[in-house]
Amino acid sequence: MRNIIVTGGGTGIGKAIAAAFAERGDQVVITGRRKDVLDQAVAELGANVRAVAFDAADPAQVEAALPELPERVDVLVNNAGGNNSRTAPPAEPGLAGLLATWQANLDTNLFTALLVTTAVRERLNPGARVVNFSSIAAHRGGSGSYGAAKAAVENWNLTLAQDLGPEGGTANVIAPGYISDTEFFGPDGIPAARLAYNVGQAINKRHGTPADIVATTLFLASPEAGHITAQVFHLDGGSITGR
Repeated sequence: MRNIIVTGGGTGIGKAIAAAFAERGDQVVITGRRKDVLDQAVAELGANVRAVAFDAADPAQVEAALPELPERVDVLVNNAGGNNSRTAPPAEPGLAGLLATWQANLDTNLFTALLVTTAVRERLNPGARVVNFSSIAAHRGGSGSYGAAKAAVENWNLTLAQDLGPEGGTANVIAPGYISDTEFFGPDGIPAARLAYNVGQAINKRHGTPADIVATTLFLASPEAGHITAQVFHLDGGSITGR
C-alpha cells in the first residue's frame, strides 16, 4: 500500500487517476479548491480516498494544509491546472491586464506544482514518483501564457528530477493533447470545429481519454519505471512527435 497525493483530484483526469490508485489498494488524498466537489468525489471513490481542500497556488493555504497531508508520500501527481486566459478575460486593460493574465496561468499551472512539491519534499520516500502535467500547447505557438506556463513546468521538472535522482526518485511530465470528458473547455465543451482539427492532427485520428492518461500515470508511478526520469511524454496520438 502506498500513499498518493493527486492535486486537482475532484474532477476529470485527476479524479480518474485517484480512482485507479484507490482500486489498487493505495491510500489516496485528493486536493483542490472546491470542498463540495472534493467531498462528492470521495463519496463516489470510496474508503481509500480522502480530501483536503486548499488553493495550491496560495503559499499560506498550502502550508496550512500540511498537517492534513500524509506524513510519508510515495507518489505525487501534480494534476491541478487550467487555461485562465481562456476562461477569465483580463480584468484590466493594457499591460496590467496582460501581466495579470500571464501571472494567473503561471499561478495555476507552474506554481501549484512547485508549491505543493516543495511543501512535501521532505515527506517523499526514497524512490518516490512525481508526475507533472504539461500540454501539447507547450510545443505549439499561438497558446500565449498557457503554453508558456506549461513549458515552464517541463523545465522545472528537469530540476526536480535532478534533485530526486540520488534518492532513487523520478519526476516525469505527461503532455496531453485534447482529452475528452474534462472541464478544460468549460460547460459547453470543445467546439466541433476545434475537435475535428485536433483529431485530424493526430496520427491515430482520435482524441485522448482520461483512461489514456491514467494508464500512463500508473506506469510512471510504478516500480518498473524507476529508470525513466526527466522525460516528457506526449500523449496526443502523434500530433507532436519526438521529445
